[in-house]
Amino acid sequence: MSQMIAAFFERLNDTQGLNFSIFYDAFDRSRFLTGLWTTTYICVASILASLAIGLIGVWIAGSGSRLGRLLVRTYVQFFRNTPPLVQLSFFYFAVGGVLPTVSDGFGGQSPLISGTGWAIIAFSLFAGAFNVEIFRAGIEAVPETMVEAAESLGYTRFQLWRQIVLPLAFRICLPALNNNLVNLVKTTTLAYAIGVPELLYAASQIWSEMFNVREMMNVLLVVYVLLVGVLVWIMHRWEKAMRIPGYMP
Repeated sequence: MSQMIAAFFERLNDTQGLNFSIFYDAFDRSRFLTGLWTTTYICVASILASLAIGLIGVWIAGSGSRLGRLLVRTYVQFFRNTPPLVQLSFFYFAVGGVLPTVSDGFGGQSPLISGTGWAIIAFSLFAGAFNVEIFRAGIEAVPETMVEAAESLGYTRFQLWRQIVLPLAFRICLPALNNNLVNLVKTTTLAYAIGVPELLYAASQIWSEMFNVREMMNVLLVVYVLLVGVLVWIMHRWEKAMRIPGYMP
């Protein structure tokens, strides 16, 4: 089957000049799949970390600590009001430049945190700032009567959040959360700027050698549509699973 696909795309290149080299050239295919894996890894890690940051941030913002609330507000304003590319460059060049290096095991030195690591950190913090606000909006939409009823039954703050507030707030904020995570997936292409071998980086290497920019751009668009489609499908399934008939403020 794979040989038939390779033969088809080779013939397509010879007869029509459409060079989809990733389908018949093993080296190009390997580079492209490596980029796809790196992009997927950055997306999954950033999504999970941004959700954790959002939950921790909204927990601190709702606490009685004035310093904690000030820190969360500062964090949200900083990451929401600056471009993600500037944030990524700041972490990679400014912060990464002052960190110590470690031995690479071959007599050389390598950065303590790789470009992929900085990309995950920067994108997680960027999306996490928006998640804090999204979760806050969902929590504030939970009916106050439910919170008061739980408090009257002796729920601790942690129990109240885990059993009452968060399950209801998630149902409310899932559409906005869905949009933010989709934007996060698309933002991962910025990792190209610091040399992370993600999907766009791999595609640019291929088209600079094979001169097939038009074909690779079409492949890139299709792959990102599929990646975002998978995420949206998962979020819709989650939203459907959490839906309570008759309850949706």
